[in-house]
Amino acid sequence: MEYKDTLLMPKTEFPMRGNLPKREPEMQARWEEMDIYKKVQERTNGRPKYVLHDGPPYANGDIHMGHALNKVLKDMIVRYRSMSGYDSPYVPGWDTHGLPIEQKLTNSGVNRKEMTVAEFRQKCMEYALEQVDIQRESFKKLGIRGDWDHPYITLQPEYEAQQIRVFGEMADKGFIYKGKKPVYWSPSSESALAEAEIEYQEKRSPSIYVNFAVTDGKGVLKEGTKVVIWTTTPWTIPANLGIALHPELDYVVAEANGSTYVVAKELLETVSEKLEWTDVTTVKTVKGADLERVVCQHPFYDRESLVILGEHVTTDSGTGCVHTAPGHGEDDFLVGKQYGLDVLCPVDEKGVFTDEAPGFEGVFYDTANKAITEKLQEVNALEKLEFITHSYPHDWRTKKPTIFRATAQWFASIEPIREQLLSEIQNVKWYTGWGEARLYNMIRDRGDWCISRQRAWGVPIPVFYAEDGEDILTKDTVEHVAQLFAKHGSNIWFEWDAKELLPEGFTHPGSPNGEFRKEQDIMDVWFDSGSSHYAVLAAREELTHPADLYIEGSDQYRGWFNSSLITSVAVTGHAPYKEVVSNGFTVDEKGRKMSKSIGNVIAPEQVTKQYGADVLRLWVSSVDYRADVKVFMENFKQVSEVYRKLRNTFRFLLGNLADFTPSEHRVAVEDLRDMDQYMYARLQEVIAKVNDSYESYDFATIYHAVNNFVTIDLSSFYLDVAKDVVYVEAPNDHARRSMQTVMYDTVVSLTKLLAPILVHTADEVWAHIPEVTEDSVQLTDLPKAEQLPHAEALFSRWNTFLQLRDDVLKALEEARNEKKIGKSLQAHVSLFVNEETKQLLGQMKEPLHQLFIVSRYSVSTESAPTEALKLQHASVLVTPAEGERCERCWTVSTEVGSQGQHPELCGRCAAVVTEHYAG
Repeated sequence: MEYKDTLLMPKTEFPMRGNLPKREPEMQARWEEMDIYKKVQERTNGRPKYVLHDGPPYANGDIHMGHALNKVLKDMIVRYRSMSGYDSPYVPGWDTHGLPIEQKLTNSGVNRKEMTVAEFRQKCMEYALEQVDIQRESFKKLGIRGDWDHPYITLQPEYEAQQIRVFGEMADKGFIYKGKKPVYWSPSSESALAEAEIEYQEKRSPSIYVNFAVTDGKGVLKEGTKVVIWTTTPWTIPANLGIALHPELDYVVAEANGSTYVVAKELLETVSEKLEWTDVTTVKTVKGADLERVVCQHPFYDRESLVILGEHVTTDSGTGCVHTAPGHGEDDFLVGKQYGLDVLCPVDEKGVFTDEAPGFEGVFYDTANKAITEKLQEVNALEKLEFITHSYPHDWRTKKPTIFRATAQWFASIEPIREQLLSEIQNVKWYTGWGEARLYNMIRDRGDWCISRQRAWGVPIPVFYAEDGEDILTKDTVEHVAQLFAKHGSNIWFEWDAKELLPEGFTHPGSPNGEFRKEQDIMDVWFDSGSSHYAVLAAREELTHPADLYIEGSDQYRGWFNSSLITSVAVTGHAPYKEVVSNGFTVDEKGRKMSKSIGNVIAPEQVTKQYGADVLRLWVSSVDYRADVKVFMENFKQVSEVYRKLRNTFRFLLGNLADFTPSEHRVAVEDLRDMDQYMYARLQEVIAKVNDSYESYDFATIYHAVNNFVTIDLSSFYLDVAKDVVYVEAPNDHARRSMQTVMYDTVVSLTKLLAPILVHTADEVWAHIPEVTEDSVQLTDLPKAEQLPHAEALFSRWNTFLQLRDDVLKALEEARNEKKIGKSLQAHVSLFVNEETKQLLGQMKEPLHQLFIVSRYSVSTESAPTEALKLQHASVLVTPAEGERCERCWTVSTEVGSQGQHPELCGRCAAVVTEHYAG
């Protein structure tokens, strides 16, 4: 007889090697064939809703690691909710309008000048939809489950129609207006920008001090006195119409270098040093308020520059006398308005000076800095020129500097709802305190939202103009346009005449001839995506408004979180989200942003081709995603080792359940052996911890909790000890079925707990678990932790024992190193312990030699011999066990040779073989 054939060795068809890059696409194809999303939704129908609203990625280019991080986080959350008592639909979305798509087409050779606006927009739409398809397939390859056949796309007619209604509702409430005021303007994009589209980069700029000669001192200053200003934008000097002083500041009239100057008293010393003034004498000191309406002469134009008062003036830098050009600055505009100054803006949409800046016509504003500085020097108005490097606003798409430029734009007014916005922010649950503070401060401090853009590819602003120039924006006209867009798409705005877009028979007193024209500007793309709460959440019956959760990158505090909040509060009175989570950026191992030019980009496809999507997903679960996340291939190599350990554990558990039929062989919890009850209780702890961590979006805790349980509790202890039971004992031995019961519950529970993370592997494991009836683990619920009444006593006893066991394992390892023994089953361990530890060992109900994985043991409270290894909880002496090795279980026993017809076996093995394998 071959005794090895009588051992109940693991048997399973679950493969050891994951081979994920090959196997995952096969599983994805199976899910598509069975329509797993539909099946999940049917199963959870009628449960309470939990809606995570997808923030739309931009449809341009392949997905990057930031996309992967964010989408996997969302997928884990939605899958968890679907398995924990909720109906959690997931509708993915895409943002498809805006400048980058226009630029992409232009760069690819599309000539806008040879086609109509409508034709160009058609090209943009085709390109955007191609990108949506590419990105959709990439997301599906990551195992993201969603309603991929019915996503929301901001260019869809039904979406655009709802966006128009959001605009109309805000207009009806008085929140939309047109005004000429300075806004961020991108000459490189030839369009206005919102604050959300601004990023700050270092820029080298000329820094100049300029004097303005007084022509009318109002009895306070003598004519010819020079008021000194400081600016880093010489190009705005042609637009200067005033000089702002703070009414409460002290200003000095000082003589230096043969001239008389006016600067803030607090800055006199700094300015004197900077301008190299010598023999400075203060003639008098006056309050800023005393200098109101003093008149100065513009340095090189024949016009006045009025001294005005403004609370925005500070002494942080400069001279305390602020150059004011109402057409090129927000503070300048506001204070200039109080004094009736014109809004002069002599720079066109390309950043080129117009004929309103004589002498500089046709010159690009930045190029003009030198010519203007030279002109100031020529007329003796330049006091100092130097260069500084400072943080300056740039267009976040073109990465080129912006300017402030006053033009007629459409705005969404923030002031009427500011307090309500701030209140709603405080009603939302934020998972990063700094995130709440960041958005709160942004809303508190932000000006009105410039929502118009001078581009072609976007949703038109649904405003008409009468013959007399009056704008037409009514409920009826907006709703009519919305209905037309829903039916035909927004391209008709550029294809049809204004009359065709207005309600039939529409008249207006400002158009006696019945002629109308259309607004040519489109809406800011943040208005597009910011309307999704209305166009998606409120419009789709399977969703809810507000959403339970928004989760996006940390840049969306100025983007989607911001614009969505404004439009939602304006239209519905409440925030569009109940909870907000944000993730950091993905960066390289040095903390640098990933960039093709640097060559540090790691694409998701690179990872999935080498390791598989499940390893990438496991990596996502392992990182602190709320901070910036470092990405380098060594990360994935390390995580793949953890994955391999998890997979091997699943395989070992499945292999040892080959002859286990739960409906027949399951042992009741109360009848489990003591060790099995302990491991069952530990499993319940893990279940509770994992559920709690999913609930708080703390995936790293799940990763570590499961990894520790598998590595320490299972692999290093329970499953190691189990081999001497489940391989060796008779098939229906109580100890064996007891352990198999715990193994079964463990594999079922771990598979479910990891199903939101290891989506492919969990389904693969599920297919090999005995007696499961569901086609996929995705069609099950997560386990709930069971409270064992005596768990505390179990943990107390077993945790103490396992500390002692660690001492024994250390002693065995040292004995192996010293060649005293080979495998641990060749050992006899003698423990020298105190009375308390001896009592503990006496309470252990399982054979101690099995727990220590040795052949013999002894326990003594006597003094340990000198050769014993003194450890924390015991002194341990390891010696070779007496007897011969059993050919079946490999324990060393003095019984071997005395078992009748099975002399090569120990007594236990001889009994099992005789009873179950005789003949």
